[in-house]
Amino acid sequence: MSEQTILDRAYQAMDAQPDDDELRLSFYSLLADSEIHILLEAEAGEESIEPRLFTHEGVSYVLGFDTAARLTQFAGGGAPYAAISGRILAQMLSGEGVGLTFNPEVAPSAIMLPPEAMTWMTETLTSAPPEPQAPSDGLGALVMPDVPEALLHALDSKLGRAAGLASVAYLCGRESGGLMLAIIGAREPAQAALAKAASEALVFSGLEGMVMDVAFFDENEGLRARFGRVGLRFDIPEPAKREIIAPGSDPDKPPNLR
Repeated sequence: MSEQTILDRAYQAMDAQPDDDELRLSFYSLLADSEIHILLEAEAGEESIEPRLFTHEGVSYVLGFDTAARLTQFAGGGAPYAAISGRILAQMLSGEGVGLTFNPEVAPSAIMLPPEAMTWMTETLTSAPPEPQAPSDGLGALVMPDVPEALLHALDSKLGRAAGLASVAYLCGRESGGLMLAIIGAREPAQAALAKAASEALVFSGLEGMVMDVAFFDENEGLRARFGRVGLRFDIPEPAKREIIAPGSDPDKPPNLR
């Protein structure tokens, strides 16, 4: 058995407490953000792929794995595959009557996700609240935030996957009510993606009615010090060089299903 992954741990936590909505949402949030390796019938074309399908009780499932090594282990050797982000995969399968068999036979996170789960996942992602906007009344008085761990974990996960998009973020409370996520060092092209990630963190933390403004700031030591006194810090990692190792490996440019 290969070394456990973050999705293994999230699945085991969810499986141990099936009535805990926060753990369930956390698993699906990680799945949406992860790169899923899909087993194919043949090498991917330039614009389309043909997933290998597994049929169970009359329902078709694609075979997906959270690492290429696990796919190879399942296939018994090298096999064609495409690497697609979980959110894009869910969108591709939603409404098609096809589910996802995840890590079958090779990991503790093995699970069959029916077509309804793919539709729910897509609807949950697309129903995220509007992208947060910076407050119109300036910074105002900031205080230490009082928030559930679920939101902290969700933000940590989302921002931890935003390598290179910003330098650091601070979650602060606002004396007038609500929260402010101050993101430092994000260039304008990256700001929409970061705001979307913050919105999804709220959705997948299961918090309804909570308001969180998102504000972007240039690098400024004075602001860092101010936010650091009252805010919870989230370090955003440096970008890592990523090599596309197979056709269809760019999660942001998925090929078409055949």
